[in-house]
Parts: sequence; C-alpha cells; structure tokens
Amino acid sequence: MTISVPEMISLGAYFVLMMAIGLYAYKESTSDVSEYMLGGRNLHPAVGALSAGASDMSGWMLMGLPGAIYVSGFSAAWIAVGLTVGAYLNYRFVAPRLRIYTEMADDSITIPDFFENRFHDTSHALRTISALVIIVFFTVYTSSGIVAGGKLFESAFGLNYQLGLFVTAGVVLAYTVIGGFLAVSLTDFVQGCIMFIALILVPVIAFFVVGGWSGMESAIMDAPAYVNADSGATGPSRSQFFDMWPEGMTVLGLISLLAWGLGYFGQPHIIVRFMAIRSLKDIKTARLIGMSWMLVTVIGAVFVGAVGVAYVQQHELSAQLTDSEAIFILLSQIIFHPLIAGFLLAAILAAIMSTISSQLLVSSSSITEDVYKTFFRREASQSELVMIGRIATVVVSLVAIALAFDPNSNILDLVSNAWAGFGSAFGPIILLSLFWRGLTRDGALAGMIVGAVTVLVWLYAPLLPVEGGGAVPLESLVYAMIPGFLLSGLAAYLVSVIGRSVKPKVAAGFDDMSEVMNDAS
Repeated sequence: MTISVPEMISLGAYFVLMMAIGLYAYKESTSDVSEYMLGGRNLHPAVGALSAGASDMSGWMLMGLPGAIYVSGFSAAWIAVGLTVGAYLNYRFVAPRLRIYTEMADDSITIPDFFENRFHDTSHALRTISALVIIVFFTVYTSSGIVAGGKLFESAFGLNYQLGLFVTAGVVLAYTVIGGFLAVSLTDFVQGCIMFIALILVPVIAFFVVGGWSGMESAIMDAPAYVNADSGATGPSRSQFFDMWPEGMTVLGLISLLAWGLGYFGQPHIIVRFMAIRSLKDIKTARLIGMSWMLVTVIGAVFVGAVGVAYVQQHELSAQLTDSEAIFILLSQIIFHPLIAGFLLAAILAAIMSTISSQLLVSSSSITEDVYKTFFRREASQSELVMIGRIATVVVSLVAIALAFDPNSNILDLVSNAWAGFGSAFGPIILLSLFWRGLTRDGALAGMIVGAVTVLVWLYAPLLPVEGGGAVPLESLVYAMIPGFLLSGLAAYLVSVIGRSVKPKVAAGFDDMSEVMNDAS
C-alpha cells in the first residue's frame, strides 16, 4: 500500500502536535536535572496513568497482540490477562510506597539512585549494576519499538523499512531531547487518548462490517490456519480459535503466558511514573484511570485480531497480509476513509513513540545520574547534566536503530526478552525493598545479578538437547521470567538472611517510610 494525501495530512498534524508539546515542555521544565528527568514530581494523576499505560503497551498493543491473536486465537489472550492482573497489583501495592520512599530516600530520581540511597551503598555497586541492566535491556527494548515503526512505514506507506526506522526514531528524539520528562509524559497522555479511541473504533466498525458475531465466527471457522510467509510455520486450526485452552496447550505454556504480569514490578519506564505523580492521594485516582484505560484497550486489541481473521477470509486478502502483526494497519486502510485511516495509523505511531520516548529518557537518566555524575563529574552543574542527558538519549537511540536494522525482527520476541530481563532483575528487589525490612544491600545485589544472568542464560544459551543432536535455549520450555523472578527473589532472601545484618540507618529509613504509609491509610 502507499500513503494517500488525507493520510499524510492526519499524520502531519500528529507530528506537529508532538513537536508543539515538546516545545511547551522545554519552556516549562528543563532548568535542572530533576525537572528534566522526573518533572519535579508534579505529574497530574490522569497524565501519569495514561503515560504509564501508553509507555507500557507500545507497538505490542496495536501490532504484537492483534498479530498473536490472528495467528493463535484467543489462547494468546492469556498474556493480556496476566498483564492486566500485574498492572493492577503494581498500582495497588508498589505505586504508593515507591512514591513515598523514593522522595524520602534523598529524593531519588532514578531506580539505581533509589537502590543506592535506600541501602546507603557507598560502594556504588548497586547503582552500577542496576544502571548496567537498564542500559543493556532498554537498548533492546527500544529497538523493538523502532522495529514496529519500520514495519509500519513499510506495510502502510510502502516506504523503505530502514527509512521508517530513522523517521520514527527522529521524531521521538526531537521532542524527548527538547522537552525531557514533561514532554514525554504529556505526549504519552495524548498518545494514550489516541490509542484508546483507535482500539474502540477499529474492532467495533470491523465487527459490524464482517456481519456481527455470527459472521465473524463462520468466517473464522472457514479460514485456513495461518502460515508464516517467511518460515512456512503453520498456526493452530481455526476450529480452536475461540478456545482459551486449545489442544496442545500445556500448564507450563499457560503459566508462561500469565507470567508476563510479574514483569510490571520491575519496569523502570512504568514505575518511574509512580515516582513523579504529585501526591500519595493521587495514586488511587491514577489507578482507576489507568486500569480502566487498560481494560478497554486490551479487549479492543484482542478483537482486532479476531475480526481481522474474519475480514481477511471474507475478502480473500490473505496474500496481501504477509505479516500478521500488520492486521491493524490492513483494517485501518481498507475499511476507513483515508483521513480517518491516517488518524488510526497515527495511533500506531503513538503507541510506538510513547514507549520509545519513555525508554530513551530512563536510559539517558541512568547514564547521566548513575554513570556520568557518580563516576566522572560529581561537581557537574545542572545545565551540564541536562546536556549529558540529551547526548545520552541520542547515543542510545542510534544503538537501538542498529539493532533494529533487520526487517525480520519480531516485535513480540524483542519485547518478551527485555520484559523478562527487567522483571527478573528488578521486580523481586523492588518488592522486597518496599515491603521487607530485612533486605540487605548484599541481598539486593545478589538478587539483581542472579535475575539478569538467569534470563540471559535462559534466552540465549543452547542448553536443552533436541532430537537429532544439538540444543536450543531453555526459553522453548518455559518463559524466562519465571526462573529469573523466582531465583532472583530466592537469592536476595538467602543472602540477606545468611549474610551481614541490616544497617541501623537502613532499618530506620524503612521504618520512617512505613510510618508515613500507616498514617496515610
């Protein structure tokens, strides 16, 4: 397909709006590093909630999840179930304590900063290891968003994939570098609203176009199993499309899908929004808004995949859909007027850009605060730190573009790997830091290292023998999040119990936070 003039108008208006927000944020809050990286902890709950949701879901929401449903049916929706439960628990238990504790711990503005201040770690070991985890996994994570942007420009506009990478990253860089955290949060809010509208409009209109439930069901049952155009791999039979537990699904497979929810506790680009919300009482409002948004958008994404199968079958478009992750794009451009289609394509860009910008900002924050300021320039001025943050944003984006250069990269796989890495390295440590007085610095360090290493080994080391010789990674057995999360938590607990006792001032800090939480409840 090629882009039409009305689509160009809609997309152009979207780009102008994003840049205008970036300029507004530049004038409002980029005077010091705290404002540039955390918005001065003055984020409105609605902005915080939609910003967290938009930066969380990324291109996975409009491309990865509908594509998975298109291929595998409703059984792929277990990922969405796990994520929804995990998001609620994150809002309910992590958000309030993290908001209070990070401010009480010397006004920590990054996760590594919080770990170091929480445990009074003068060795900088916690800060160094956690910063390394953030930089490595976020570079991979950012590349997944850039891949989604490249696929969008290739599938929807008929443009070169690599050109799409640079356009996507370039626009995000412009407003992120200029406006910092406030620009990222405000653009995320607008992008979250666009995604919300799109994930209601597309599945609802397409549902009626295919003839309602009966038309959708009969078309799906008549459709052949999905065949990957590149690998030739065949998906499950369409007769099992609506089965949440289809033939061949195992308990381990179900647990692997649900385990995505565990990742929320350790995602820096999401939990940093909790740190920035303006007050503790606003957390509850943010939770209500954020969970409502998530329920509607996740259900909409699942039904995009379902009605997509029916529409493609009814109109014999299977040859036109070479990538299942482009089903939202196909429906948008064929069913809707070009002007509306441009808005819907902007929704994909919104989903992609909201996540990339958040990840770039967290990565640059870590490089600036946890590497540059800590090890190279302790006396650096605020303006110097802001400049270093902007340079770091550009550098991380260039590395991510290089990783995304392969057009065959799978969005869901890239997101899965980074999500497991963060969830395992940080999730158990965040939870224990907030809820267990007995966690020690050595325990936190051990848990973080064990979680990150477990995920890397599980994903990339060929340790599982297969018939005919050779071996494959353990990822084919169970999702890396599960062993990573469990072993991280176990290591943190055992080292804390067996090793040196908690420092008195660390215990006192925890008690002070608990007292504030008790007074607020």
